Amino acid sequence: MSFITIEGGEGTGKSTLIKGLAGALSADGREVVQTREPGGSPGAEDIRALLVTGDADRWDAMTELLLVTAARRDHVERVIRPALARGATVLCDRYVDSTRAYQGMRGVPRDLIDRLHRDSIDLDPDRTLVLDLAPEEGLARAAERGGAARFEGMGLAYHQKLREAFLGIAKAERGRCRVVDAAAPPAEVLSQALAALDNP
Repeated sequence: MSFITIEGGEGTGKSTLIKGLAGALSADGREVVQTREPGGSPGAEDIRALLVTGDADRWDAMTELLLVTAARRDHVERVIRPALARGATVLCDRYVDSTRAYQGMRGVPRDLIDRLHRDSIDLDPDRTLVLDLAPEEGLARAAERGGAARFEGMGLAYHQKLREAFLGIAKAERGRCRVVDAAAPPAEVLSQALAALDNP
C-alpha cells in the first residue's frame, strides 16, 4: 500500500502514529514521505493558517470546504502525486475523510464533498486508519500539546458528533478503513496499525 491516511478527532495521536509507522516502514527499505492536511505544501500551509486559527465561527462550513479543497489540490499536485510516482509510501495526517467528517457534520452534503474531491483532486488512499478515542481524552491531550485551537474550542458535543462521523465513515467503507483503538499505549497503537496495513 502506497498511500496511507490517518484520521480521527483532536488529540487521537495521529502524529505519534505516523512517526512510528514511518520508522517501521523505512526499516524495510522504503522511501516514506510524512505529510499532513490541511497543509503539506507551502501554499497549503498558508491556507492551513487561515483554517486553524481565529474564532470558532470564523468560517462557515462551505467556506471551510472550499479552503480545504484548495489546500488539498496544491498538496496533492506538489507533494503526494510526485512521491507516489517515484514509488514512495505516503503517510498523510488527515485527508478527505476529515472533510467528510468536519464539514459534513456541519451540514455540507456528502455528495457535494465527494464531487468536489473527484473533480478537482481524484486521488483516494489505499488504506485509511481511523484512530478512535473518547473526545474528553482527546481534547485533554490536545490541550496539553497546544493544537488547532479553533477546532478544539468548538465544544465537547461537537467532538462527540465528530467521533461518530469518523466511525460512520469507517463502517461504510470497510474495504479501505480500519479502526484503531487510540486509548491504548503508543506501542500497541502502532502494532494495531501495522497489522491493519498487513491485512487486506
